[in-house]
Amino acid sequence: MLQDLKLRDFIEELGSSSPAPGGGSIAALSASLASALSSMVFNLTIGKKEYLEYNDAIKEDIDTSSKEVSLCKKEFLNFMEKDTEAFLSLMKAYRMPKVTDKEIKARKEAIKKGNENSQNIPFEVAKKAYKLYCYIETAVNYGNKNAISDAGVAASLTETAIEGALLNVKINIRSIKDEAYKKKIADECSNLLKKSTDKKKKIMKIIEEKLK
Repeated sequence: MLQDLKLRDFIEELGSSSPAPGGGSIAALSASLASALSSMVFNLTIGKKEYLEYNDAIKEDIDTSSKEVSLCKKEFLNFMEKDTEAFLSLMKAYRMPKVTDKEIKARKEAIKKGNENSQNIPFEVAKKAYKLYCYIETAVNYGNKNAISDAGVAASLTETAIEGALLNVKINIRSIKDEAYKKKIADECSNLLKKSTDKKKKIMKIIEEKLK
């Protein structure tokens, strides 16, 4: 599994001539890293003096956010694996024999399923990564002030995860013949990307104000 590789080995594998892991897996990894950084900020916050002075509602927000990002970092690592598996499965489908009618049908079905997975997995990554902004905003507003820059990096990684995942969605819908469906997905991608950009800008504005 990719997540079990040493960092140096993972980087070497990524830079090799193998097309997988690729951008989709890195988008998921970026979301996992964003989750981990957010988790660090919360771990540097909970139980500290400033945290103890917050009211119960804010403490609950911090505690809930901390639990969620801890779960997310593992979930996105699994998405990293799934994205690579989906791509390899699609490539395998294209290499299936296509001589008899039965083989042609089986190959066509395998390619269809592979295309769906290659589209759905990064789309799911993008949508789930967007939810990270809510937790990151909590970290920015109430987290350890000395770690606010780390929350900013988490926001940047989240934006990268979303943009990267959506690029993979777009490239994988090119083969779809249903133009209405393609437009629907493309519009959803554009809307999510705009929401992501706006949310990241809002978070970075808060950070910049706090760093003055």
